[in-house]
Amino acid sequence: MAPSAAAPGAFIQQQNLVEQVADYLTQAIIQQHFLPGERLSEVQLSRDLGVSRAPVREAARLLESRGLLVSKPRRGFFVRALNAVELEDVFDLRLCLERHAIQRLSECYSCEAERALKQQVDTLCEAATSNDGTRRIEEDLQFHRLMIHYAGNERLLRAFDGLTHELRLCITLITKTHEAPDTIATSHFQLLDALGSGSAEACREAIDYHIGVARDFVVRSVGD
Repeated sequence: MAPSAAAPGAFIQQQNLVEQVADYLTQAIIQQHFLPGERLSEVQLSRDLGVSRAPVREAARLLESRGLLVSKPRRGFFVRALNAVELEDVFDLRLCLERHAIQRLSECYSCEAERALKQQVDTLCEAATSNDGTRRIEEDLQFHRLMIHYAGNERLLRAFDGLTHELRLCITLITKTHEAPDTIATSHFQLLDALGSGSAEACREAIDYHIGVARDFVVRSVGD
C-alpha cells in the first residue's frame, strides 16, 4: 500500500522533533544538568518538554549512537561516564586526525585560512571572558574544525565531526575544572605561530603539545 500524501511531512516533523530533543539533551549533558552515570527519565523528560515519550526515546537512541548516552536493558538510558582509558582513546584519535590536518594545512596555508583562524582565536578569547561554558566549548571546537576544513580533506572533516560529540564531554571536563579559561583560549596562538612558520615539523610539535596537555589534564582529573 502506497504511503499517504501526508506521510513525508509527518516524518519530517517527527525527525525535526527528535533532533530538537536531542539538541536539548546534548546541551543539558554538556552543562552537567545531567551528570555522568545519571539515569534519564523518559516520563519526566516528556512531561518537561511537552512531548510524547516516543521522540524522547528516539533522541536518546541518537545520543547513544553519538557516544553521549548508554542504554542498559530494562533500566533505560544513562549519561555516559568516560573512564581514563576511554578518554585516552578519544584523544588519541583526535591527535591522529589533527596531526595529519595541520601538517597538510602547513603545505597550503592561504591568507584566507590565516584570517579565519586568527579571527576564530579572537572569538575564542572573547568567549573565555564570559560565564558561558557551552559557548567556550563550541568556539574551541570551531577553531579545530576550521583548521581541518582548510586542510582540504572532506573525509577527514567528517571523521572529526563524528568525534565532536565525545570531544564535548572531554572539553567539558577541562572547562569545569580549569581555573583559567583564558589560558586555554590563548594556547591556540601557538598553533597559529607554527602554521605561520610554514614548517610541518613545527606544526606537528605544536599540535602534539596542544592536544597532549588537554589529554593529560582530562585523564588526570578523572583519575583524581
